[in-house]
Amino acid sequence: MEQHTLTVALAGNPNSGKTSIFNKLTGARQSVGNYPGITVDRKEGHFRWKGTSVRVIDLPGTYSLTAGSPEELIARNVILEEKPDLVINVIDASNLERNLYLTMQLMELGVNMVLAMNMWDVTERRRLKTDLEVLESILGLPAVKTVGSRGRGITRLKDAVLESRGVRTSSPWVKGASTPIKKAVNVLCAELECINKQHCQWKAIKLLEGDSVVESQEDESVVGFASQLASRLETTRGISSGMLIARARYKYIEQLVAQVVVKPVSTSMSRTDKIDAVVTNKYAGIPIFLVMMYLVFSFTFTLGEPLMGYMEQFFEFLGNAVYNLWPAGSDSMLRALLVEGVIGGVGGVLVFLPNIFLLFLAIALLEDSGYMARVAFIMDALMKKLGLHGKSFVPLLIGFGCTIPAILATRTLENRNDRFTTLMVAPLMSCGARFPIYMMIIPAFFPDAWRAPIVWLIYLFGILVAITAAKFLRKSVFKGEVTPFVMELPSYHLPTPVSILRHTWDRAGEYVKKAGTVILAISIVLWVLSSFPKKTEFSTDYDNQIAVLEASAIPTTEVITDSITALENARQAEVFTHTITGRLGKFFEPAMKPLGFDWRVTTALLAATAAKEVFVSQMGVVFAVGEADEDSSTLREKLRDNYTPLQGLAMMLFALISAPCVATIAATKKETESWKWAMIQLFGLTVLAYIITLIVYQVGKLVI
Repeated sequence: MEQHTLTVALAGNPNSGKTSIFNKLTGARQSVGNYPGITVDRKEGHFRWKGTSVRVIDLPGTYSLTAGSPEELIARNVILEEKPDLVINVIDASNLERNLYLTMQLMELGVNMVLAMNMWDVTERRRLKTDLEVLESILGLPAVKTVGSRGRGITRLKDAVLESRGVRTSSPWVKGASTPIKKAVNVLCAELECINKQHCQWKAIKLLEGDSVVESQEDESVVGFASQLASRLETTRGISSGMLIARARYKYIEQLVAQVVVKPVSTSMSRTDKIDAVVTNKYAGIPIFLVMMYLVFSFTFTLGEPLMGYMEQFFEFLGNAVYNLWPAGSDSMLRALLVEGVIGGVGGVLVFLPNIFLLFLAIALLEDSGYMARVAFIMDALMKKLGLHGKSFVPLLIGFGCTIPAILATRTLENRNDRFTTLMVAPLMSCGARFPIYMMIIPAFFPDAWRAPIVWLIYLFGILVAITAAKFLRKSVFKGEVTPFVMELPSYHLPTPVSILRHTWDRAGEYVKKAGTVILAISIVLWVLSSFPKKTEFSTDYDNQIAVLEASAIPTTEVITDSITALENARQAEVFTHTITGRLGKFFEPAMKPLGFDWRVTTALLAATAAKEVFVSQMGVVFAVGEADEDSSTLREKLRDNYTPLQGLAMMLFALISAPCVATIAATKKETESWKWAMIQLFGLTVLAYIITLIVYQVGKLVI
């Protein structure tokens, strides 16, 4: 008879290999969503083992279970509220002391638990002798050796899941803690109403630590009593009760590790230390990072260009095929919508999917290898000079993918001034939505040899503007001391192809999903606004003039062709400027002309406030509406015919710096809990974009 489904929570520190374990356990049987009301990924998967169905919840990676960040709170709430049958605690076995701090807090919750001693190959390589039998005996928990990246130990871990459902944990460090702490925990336990003794002990510890979430769930009298006990501890020992409890945990962990791990006596440097001696060097670190980013863009252009060409051919073929479904000469609104709005809009964004995929692939390689964690460390000294925390560079790096998670990632910054400064400048990082804009403009105006350097300079310019703006904000609006920088640097390791491809496709898949939903809807709306009202009367009889030219006996065919093209373009412009979008573009054109933007670029920039990628699709719609069906030139060719390289550069600069998308503004409002900061970000970045683009374009005109 089939047993009921087991629910297993997968917990562990960041960089412990938890994701690899999750992937090996569940394979392709995974789903990704969000926790209710919070934009943090909730990953779930399933596997069957020996007749038992097992559901796995992958908790956010976290170093502790305090209420200091959304990730910590989510991990804790899943365990407390969903009550999984078992917790698999993934531990980096080569860094046991740091990882056991989370283990202590999981044990405080009294959960059933199995220890997955991951990265065991690293411990062997470092010749660390870890006695798992002693560890199991002291903690009373089963421990399984695993190498998640290679799938070693997964079978034994699955067996342990079925065998260990009755192993309840407790708080071992409390027994060995100093008398005042132990007494305070026991006295407070007696005042609490709990499910069981273990739950009371956990609540008591949290109240003594000053956990705001637990305090909000208890009576004021209990919270007041806990505060009194905490004050006594602070008076007795001279430091906060929370710090005393943290020290008690670490003291127990140190004693435990001393009994379990024997470190080899060696004077040779590890592979990680040797690499770090170069890549985190005081002088070489930043240049190496810049070279790495340049290589990423070279890789993206070199491999992506031919693939993008195939995508363009596909959408051109698709557009022509749909167009030819209607009889020649017919004027079908549905055909125009499908060809110009849907295929022209969404297709204009999707042609850059190969470049997006390759960009995310390269970034995933750097992240999973452990290098990206070093970048924050490398940038710490520079960030301090600018008045920012070194850890602030982590959300900014995330911004290369998408600004919204970058803003959410600022929650890891404890200091309010650090957090607000970072989230205000995060949109200046070139997100994945801006990348299609660069991919459209750069090949249109710059030769092959200049394409990677130009996009590299654009990304670099965004970073420079961000840190300059951050310095200004830190000196004026968000004054205060910079908190110390503390961050884990994981060991270097070779990422597995499965992990890399999964991470890459998750991000690229979001791009495709956005193109098929948000961008599709916006493209249709923009097509309607760009097509109506219809122009019925023209200032010139274009058809008659074109017919006269075609029938004329002028010997130079090229002159005739140019004249006809000029007339068709004039008619197209008259058609478009009569529409709602055209009128808006014409209305704002005088303000945007000093930047080198005509009414067409202006309409695309206005549309891009919904989503940055829409700039590309709107330019496609603008140049498609009213065109003859035989005109098969690509959008980049049309840009090259209508604008200069300086104007192309101005477009990229304005798209880089100007107002972020609507979703980013909403995320800023949510994180700051104020529309004031969201509006300051919106208008401040737009004004900054206008000033910088104006200077670059006007100076460029004088120089060129």
